[in-house]
Amino acid sequence: MSPPRNVVKIAVQMRDAIPQLIQLDQAKPLAAVLKEVCDAWSLTHSERYALQFADGHKRYITENNRAEIKNGSILCLSTAPDLEAERLLGGLQSGSREERREALRRFVLLASDMTFAREVISRDGLQRLGTIIEDGDNLGEVLALGLRAFMELMEHGVVSWETLSIPFVKKVVSYVNMNLMDASVQPLALGLLESVTLSSPALGQLVKSEVPLDRLLVHLQVMNQQLQTKAMALLTALLQGAIPEERKHMLDYLWQRNLRQFIYKNIIHSVAPLGDEMAHHLYVLQALTLGLLEQRMQTPLDPYSQEQREQLQALRQAAFEPEGESLGTGLSADRRRSLCAREFRKLGFSNSNPAQDLERVPPGLLALDNMVYFSRHAPSAYSRFVLENSSREDKHECPFARSSVQLTVLLCELLHVGEPCSETAQDFSPMFFSQDHSFHELFCVGIQLLNKTWKEMRATQEDFDKVLQVVREQLARTLALKPTSLELFRTKVNALTYGEVLRLRQTERLHQEGTLAPPILELREKLKPELMGLIRQQRLLRLSEGTLFRKISSRRRQDKLWFCCLSPNHKVLQYGDVEEGTDPPTPESLPEQLPVADIRALLTGKDCPHVREKGSGKQNKDLCELAFSVSYDRGEEEAHLNFIAPSKQEFHLWTDGLSALLGSPMGSEQTRQDLEQLLTMETKLRLLELENVPIPERPPPIPPPPTNFNFCYDCSITEP
Repeated sequence: MSPPRNVVKIAVQMRDAIPQLIQLDQAKPLAAVLKEVCDAWSLTHSERYALQFADGHKRYITENNRAEIKNGSILCLSTAPDLEAERLLGGLQSGSREERREALRRFVLLASDMTFAREVISRDGLQRLGTIIEDGDNLGEVLALGLRAFMELMEHGVVSWETLSIPFVKKVVSYVNMNLMDASVQPLALGLLESVTLSSPALGQLVKSEVPLDRLLVHLQVMNQQLQTKAMALLTALLQGAIPEERKHMLDYLWQRNLRQFIYKNIIHSVAPLGDEMAHHLYVLQALTLGLLEQRMQTPLDPYSQEQREQLQALRQAAFEPEGESLGTGLSADRRRSLCAREFRKLGFSNSNPAQDLERVPPGLLALDNMVYFSRHAPSAYSRFVLENSSREDKHECPFARSSVQLTVLLCELLHVGEPCSETAQDFSPMFFSQDHSFHELFCVGIQLLNKTWKEMRATQEDFDKVLQVVREQLARTLALKPTSLELFRTKVNALTYGEVLRLRQTERLHQEGTLAPPILELREKLKPELMGLIRQQRLLRLSEGTLFRKISSRRRQDKLWFCCLSPNHKVLQYGDVEEGTDPPTPESLPEQLPVADIRALLTGKDCPHVREKGSGKQNKDLCELAFSVSYDRGEEEAHLNFIAPSKQEFHLWTDGLSALLGSPMGSEQTRQDLEQLLTMETKLRLLELENVPIPERPPPIPPPPTNFNFCYDCSITEP
């Protein structure tokens, strides 16, 4: 007879004692269970003890998390969290440096447990750790352990970062600003200051005033990847906390100090692979830099601005007036105005007054900036563009000004100018760090590409929107390749001609549609079950290999990773925390387990509890697209295991695999694409012998029956 549902068979171990194999009744109070365990080992005062998970982070068992105990779990009997906190806090006050070091090591091991953290915080443990950090008697391992333990306790959110004192923050700043410092201390100090900057505007201003940008540049130039990453994290946090004017001043200073060149040569093209954290911070730096263009993008042209009128006149003069000559020599004012209006129309402005074309926002003044930049930095290409189109028939000319306005809008959309930074994205462009004025340089390439595509399409004014769609596709496809330099981008995008775009569209359409002949459709339907089984097998194998997931909090992007995989027998999900930079753990070493049989449902997107907690802001849109959860039974309550997939592909693989485990259809876009690809390949293999043989839309008709069946053998006649 099987035990009741709320009874689990577990092992409890204690140092220097024979382990106990017990049946734990989840309905029995935890204090009663502890007393029975202690009585079996003849231990008195059971209130002085507590149960912990034996593996992983050795979390304490409480009434809130006891439902996580499953059949086969191994627990250990240890000192109660309140007594352990008291003991370790006493060790921090010991006169022996070795005792303080051991206490701090134990602190770091237990600080991630919420139960232990609450006990420490309630006994002023943060203040005692803060004293160790502020005193700074030992700048080596003791200080590093103190900083790590302090950050682990603060991460629980029990105490706000805003409660930190100014002297404490200044002391941590001093560790960042020191020249000779233990290599393990400065990354932790930088990480702590990043948390302070992101969580407290007031203390963030203090950090900004106390940590010189030059100091962060020094840390970035140290060939220590962890230190570089933390320095970049603090730098992007300071930039995010600054107002637009301060941010522009800071970025201008960083660019003057050759930060862009250093990032491009020594970080992007470093021998060591680029970590996920650094990729995210480079994305944020790129987004913040491009975000400086938003003000110009949202500002319409002012017809009364002398500077802007002069820029428009400079555009006209650069195209139509030879150097040293001036329009209006010997002409009346009316004649001069008439000629100017005509030349502005030749430039591609829709109105004789060009200011009216630039009143639209976006792109506002950003379009004018791009046109002026192109005329000054590529004068020959600018003149050739304008004069070449001026000599064409009216209906075939490519309007420079209109094209510039629309291309600027297009580039802002492709590069997400003005959009808030994502918390998880890593999609930065190496080309951005290879070139000063990258946006304007990209415009110069794009406007020449537009003129080239216009000629290839033999377009007229009515085809303007079609040309723009092709140019969008050319730019988007080339940007997706992540070229490492502007020259490489120019080469690739110019190789993507209009004919090549049509070929790619046709190829993709054939891959998507396949043939629609009824016999082929019937064959595809017969092949689908077998191929869906193959896809299901691949998804489960991928889950068995496991994936590293990143923990995301409502406050900021986290450094912590956790690993999850499916057991080889496909019956248990195994997971646990891991350190960044280490090899993926083996399934046997993972501390947590979730039986597949206990899973109720798979949730995705906005239905996930960790997405609902974060709200619905624009910055959470990408988070919502990568989020999924599994709900499972934990005692009588419903619990959730929450995931944030590292990429859209991983999201599809995991949701498909979990759906397959639950017996639900695999309905992701990736499954549809994989099935289509496999069906196309299998169909072509089956039809190899019918190559160049037309397949009719309908099967040939069945001929009518013969007039008689005399040719048939009559089986009823017996032979003699």
